[in-house]
Amino acid sequence: MKRSKLAVLMSLLLMAMMILAACGGGDDTPTDGDASTGDDAAMTEDDGAMTEDDGAATEDDGAATEDDGAMSGDKQVITVASGAVGAELELAQNAAAMFEEMHPDVEIRLLDSPDLADDRLGLYLQYFETQSSEVDVYQIDTIWPGDLAEHLIDLGPALEEYGETYNISRDDFFPAMVENNTVDGALVALPWFTDAGLLYYRTDLMEKYGYDAPPATWDELTEMAQTIQDGEREEGNQDFSGYVWQGNAYEGLTCDALEWIASFGGGTIVSPEGVITINNDNAVAALETAAGWVGTISPDGVVGMAEEDARSIWQAGNAAFMRNWPYAYSLGNADDSAVAGLFDVSPLPAGPGGSPAAALGGWQLAVSKYSQNPDLASEVAVFLAGPEVQKMRAIDGSLNPTIEALYEDADVLEANPFFGSLFDVFANAVARPSTATAPNYAETSRIFFTNVHEVLTGDTDAQTAVENIELDLEDLTGFEVGQP
Repeated sequence: MKRSKLAVLMSLLLMAMMILAACGGGDDTPTDGDASTGDDAAMTEDDGAMTEDDGAATEDDGAATEDDGAMSGDKQVITVASGAVGAELELAQNAAAMFEEMHPDVEIRLLDSPDLADDRLGLYLQYFETQSSEVDVYQIDTIWPGDLAEHLIDLGPALEEYGETYNISRDDFFPAMVENNTVDGALVALPWFTDAGLLYYRTDLMEKYGYDAPPATWDELTEMAQTIQDGEREEGNQDFSGYVWQGNAYEGLTCDALEWIASFGGGTIVSPEGVITINNDNAVAALETAAGWVGTISPDGVVGMAEEDARSIWQAGNAAFMRNWPYAYSLGNADDSAVAGLFDVSPLPAGPGGSPAAALGGWQLAVSKYSQNPDLASEVAVFLAGPEVQKMRAIDGSLNPTIEALYEDADVLEANPFFGSLFDVFANAVARPSTATAPNYAETSRIFFTNVHEVLTGDTDAQTAVENIELDLEDLTGFEVGQP
């Protein structure tokens, strides 16, 4: 009997040791599934950070938790929700390492958030609705400050306190961006990098097929893309497409379609004065033109593409033209790119009688009201938005600065010559109607891109789509209807 009890005890002890070992054995050293530190600063989909499928971080994954408090050993921990499109995550890691070198008592953990803006916003809202302290600094879209302001602190005082240390002031940013991020007098986010839609074109193929300048109109683009596509396919590349862009039903399609419509003289969906202008002949013509690209100069699958999908095709050498943001420039010239040195960028084409239009994009840095260490989080945000980091990100990642002086910086212009030649494109980009429709912009955009997507897929016609958008926006906003 004594032997039986001893055997049971030994079995229980062995099971406990096995469970303890499986859970990490109480060792505080980070493992591959933990939030990584130092050189492994970013949490990825493979090591347990939240993904688009699971939506939210859990206590078992690699994200920082409230149980961690704001300390890791002797270090204070600040978690930054960063983007990961293109080289964004790597650049954020480099910037985090720069701050940590100056502040050895601080550890910055990077949270890899979803690529699609709509998925990222949904994730952020989960944190805000539970008043979670897991994330201190959020990278937010240029259209979100108004909708998220109640969850964010005023960074104006921090900019004054730390501005001299990191050589940045409110006046250094583009004024329109500061205005965009100011809600009820509070600067709820710092401009980090800006964006505007650009046309990427293959210079070698333009020369090969006898074109000496990029297309100035959408009709010219259609003709050039078809000619180059036909020629490349005849030479054996059946995967080659004339034009790739963002056609999935998400915020990226709102940007693309806004560019088409505005360049045709069809307005900006809702005017800055709060008038619904989408139902007009020019908007209909713009959408019909874009729908005509699907299955001709653009692959059928373009209606499921986001930025990285288009870039993948382009960078593999399988497209003549691409609509994308500036970040794709440095990646296209990387050593592993099939189009390195074989392309250039220009303003997007215009519609008949219209002018080129580029959607204003960009991302900001905001600090959560629910952070356990808002002062340090604010200092991190000011540093990341400062000229040292913005210059590094511009040179290494073609991310457009929000500091006007950097557009005259010799090193920045050497890495990105188009920053100078296309400055007017960035300075005069067309804003989405996020201010006019706040706090209903997210639903405004969803109504717009859903109906536009149905035109692209052939499920409805353009005239019906703009009528539906108009009716739905009337119900949502109560705004009057008018012409652009």
